[in-house]
Amino acid sequence: MNYDTISYDLTDRVAVITLNRPKQLNAINTQMRAELAHALPKAPRDGARVVVLTGAGRAFCSGQDLGNQTDAANIDLERLLRDEYRPILDAISDCPVPTIAAVNGAAAGAGCNLALAADVVVAAHSAYFLQAFTRIGLMPDAGGTHVLPRGVGLAKAMGAALFADKISARDADAMGMIWEAVSDADFDRTWRARAATLADGPTLAYQKIKSALRSSFETDRNAQLDAEAQMQGQCGTTRDFQEGVTAFLEKRPAKFEGR
Repeated sequence: MNYDTISYDLTDRVAVITLNRPKQLNAINTQMRAELAHALPKAPRDGARVVVLTGAGRAFCSGQDLGNQTDAANIDLERLLRDEYRPILDAISDCPVPTIAAVNGAAAGAGCNLALAADVVVAAHSAYFLQAFTRIGLMPDAGGTHVLPRGVGLAKAMGAALFADKISARDADAMGMIWEAVSDADFDRTWRARAATLADGPTLAYQKIKSALRSSFETDRNAQLDAEAQMQGQCGTTRDFQEGVTAFLEKRPAKFEGR
């Protein structure tokens, strides 16, 4: 598949998928949704051990491309969310390797929740997050009603959704919405270093971490302990575990193979 609204680069086991409609602040249109739905599951199959989602130009993503007012009024939002957005969100959530959203600028509406769907969010200080939906008479979608209360609690999630205020990267960091906010000067270096760390890490352990943490909100303590034991048992049979122990005893960095 040829990509026109995104770019796809795989280097050193890091797949970088860049939303690439900078003149439209990377607003998501039909073509971009189709390309993301293709590229996101493709990356691990290509050998990527981490997937990074970022934006071209001065925005990460300004959300759904509404086009002109007439087109916007005729959008079947229920179908759009089920058929075109959910495959993207599922591909991020179910990705067998870690995902990073490198938020370089504005992340608004569906663009905000696309970023928050990633396992780790690194944002530049100049970036901001905005649940813009009520400004046009809508409620948060693209997974926002799921990820927000789990990330920041009900009170903060409710305020963000109702008031549609801009939340700076620093504030998002402070309230636990994202992993970290860094200076614009350090942004590119930081997310690339984070990606390199994950690409060199124990892939199966990362996969189990993602599964265990994401499911923990729906399971009780006993079920979670059982799941931990089962998944840890699987991790304990890997070459990465053997290498990790050997490297620890030999006082050297581990060289994980991802299996």
